Amino acid sequence: MNRPTQSVSAVAGIAVLGATLIWSYASLTTSHASNPAPVVEAPSSTLPGSLPAAGFSDVAKAVTPAVVNITTSAAEQVSDSTHPRGRADEFFGSPFGPRRFGPPMEPRERRGGGQGSGVIVTRDGYVLTNNHVVDGAKTVTITLPDKREFKGKIVGNDPKSDIAVIKIDGSNLPTIAWGDSSRLQVGEYVLAVGNPFGLNSTVTLGIVSALGRGRMGITQYEDFIQTDAAINPGNSGGALVNTKGELVGINTAIFSQSGGYQGVGFAVPTSMSKPIYESLIKTGKVVRGYLGIGIQDLNQDLAKSFDLKGSNGAIVTDLKEEGPAEKAGLKQGDVITSFQGIPIEDAVTLQRAVTRSVVGSKATVKVMRDGHEKDLSVTIGELPDNPQVAKAEAGSSDQPLAGLAVQELDRETAQELGLKGKLQGVVVTAVDPESEAERAGLMPGDVIREINRKPVASMKDYDRVASDLKKGQNVLVLINRRGASLYLSAKI
Repeated sequence: MNRPTQSVSAVAGIAVLGATLIWSYASLTTSHASNPAPVVEAPSSTLPGSLPAAGFSDVAKAVTPAVVNITTSAAEQVSDSTHPRGRADEFFGSPFGPRRFGPPMEPRERRGGGQGSGVIVTRDGYVLTNNHVVDGAKTVTITLPDKREFKGKIVGNDPKSDIAVIKIDGSNLPTIAWGDSSRLQVGEYVLAVGNPFGLNSTVTLGIVSALGRGRMGITQYEDFIQTDAAINPGNSGGALVNTKGELVGINTAIFSQSGGYQGVGFAVPTSMSKPIYESLIKTGKVVRGYLGIGIQDLNQDLAKSFDLKGSNGAIVTDLKEEGPAEKAGLKQGDVITSFQGIPIEDAVTLQRAVTRSVVGSKATVKVMRDGHEKDLSVTIGELPDNPQVAKAEAGSSDQPLAGLAVQELDRETAQELGLKGKLQGVVVTAVDPESEAERAGLMPGDVIREINRKPVASMKDYDRVASDLKKGQNVLVLINRRGASLYLSAKI
């Protein structure tokens, strides 16, 4: 592993405003001797987010015994071919053919490792942490603040949320009680506890800076608590607690230009981590709800094209054949405005609501279709490991059809673009530089399938529909890009 201060740009391929999102994860440190210590209970509660009567010291004393140091080792096989003595002939050649200087060397292990934090949540030794702390680990060692040391077993992990569960053999261990992260408010005091830079049992204080942070590119499913409590490499998997000493988040990543603390840290809320923990304990995997749709956000131009008064909602761009949504009667172009009575602001809001739904349960979905509101009932399916429907993508606005070169979609081109099924649409072959089309993001290889909800199956259809467009008109264009559908709003 050996991944000190690993940047998310390397893991998830994203950077933000020239800065870097960094796992709060540190390099390997030494282990500790054993020495038991008593269990410490959390202090009595005060007003939500307020200063406890005895100060934050009581909160720190209560929670630090349950925040552990996690050290991992990863070993990979290194064959004799990597040894300079074993491959001398490859570098220098031999007129007599390959030869070796001595007997072949046995494969050996090259060891690496890392360090992070974890939270004991049960007295018999279940530990909650980040997946990236233990990912690829051959051995896991858990060291308590009282210097007791245990070998850990990975019970289950969920890379999509960056949560993992470890089990150690212990009894009457110190724990932190679960808190309700949904009751957090911006401006409320929180404490981050962990082992930054290998400095065990470090406590930092801050406030909740924001809630429901998504689209960070850190994990597939994001609903982060943002805090200015100092989080640094090594804090990964540690506890974010409220002033009652309750666990409200698992510290995961930092936003930094220097690799260290800059006042912006992110934690997975317990509203997400607790159900994942419970699912991993029971089944060893995470079961998520599934509709079988592709979705994208609305913007003002798209809202006008769909005759909507506001820009809240998620557009259905794709439907999985025979999926839950298609069976329930949802259609491409429907705008989902409510799910189980929850107003849907955007695609991320819908994704969170669906994935947290109970598989097999019935859900009421409110959609806008052709200017009319409809209520549909859908049976929640189980999210497959590799769903075929695309993730949410952002649409572009001010996307006129001028500046495009298009041609008939033939079978050879469809194969090159990875398209399956019936040939339908015209393919964009060129986009004029500095045209409105290019600035809006239309690219060669995009396949136009609809214009103003009218199907475009061929160049004949394209020419007919395009000839009816008028200057200044808002046009709704449905394209297929690398197998995923996307709506664009075009202004002629």
